[in-house]
Amino acid sequence: MRIAFAGRTVLVTGAARGIGGGIAAAFAERGGRVIATDVLEAELAALPAHVAPAGGGSLETRRLDVTDAAAIAALIGETGTPDILVHVAGGVRGQSPKPFEDVTEAEWDAIQDANLKGAFLAARAVVPGMKAAGRGRIVVISSRAGLGVSRTGIQSYATAKAAQLGLVRQLAHELGPYGITVNSVAPGFLRTSPDYERQWNSYGAEGQRAMVEGIAMRRLGEPEDIAHAVLFLASDYASWITGQVLPVTGSPIA
Repeated sequence: MRIAFAGRTVLVTGAARGIGGGIAAAFAERGGRVIATDVLEAELAALPAHVAPAGGGSLETRRLDVTDAAAIAALIGETGTPDILVHVAGGVRGQSPKPFEDVTEAEWDAIQDANLKGAFLAARAVVPGMKAAGRGRIVVISSRAGLGVSRTGIQSYATAKAAQLGLVRQLAHELGPYGITVNSVAPGFLRTSPDYERQWNSYGAEGQRAMVEGIAMRRLGEPEDIAHAVLFLASDYASWITGQVLPVTGSPIA
């Protein structure tokens, strides 16, 4: 099986580092024209130095706040409707677990906006062009937290990730007649950002060992593990797969 994306434009949100950066690199290295976006401008600017486009692929970077509908529309107007949208932006927004009654509205909304509203706004912006083209791929990066209890302990994060899966199913049903597939990849724990590195360190050596031993493959995931799943779902090989969530957790359970 050879998966390539020559002639395809790919928009990746949350691409400055970690999973998003790995996904952006994987598409560019397989011939895609990648528009890599994030609000972390310094880290995003460093991304091209770590990517080796091949097969006619390229990587462009743009600052984008996925909670800003006007900014998303402006980007699409500038770069054109992508053939593939991968929404990665989100995360826990620097938050730490606390009792539910102590969570403020601002803290709740910050996570909902980046993860769920961002997915909504990004998808809404690309759908008209995809409909006109008669094809398209949308992949939303959810989380193991959307399938069970979140290890982060952050209530808004678990809720947003579960809600993303509902959005994926609904859009898949609505957009299928237009040749557009909508799917999700749900990663397990990866050490891909300062937030998750802080979570990892909080477990201590014993807790870290227990986590790894609880994974069937006996290792933590890497961005490439998630990127490979996304490449498949965005490819022609997955043209009859839609509305699905693919857990990529290193174990047979979510």
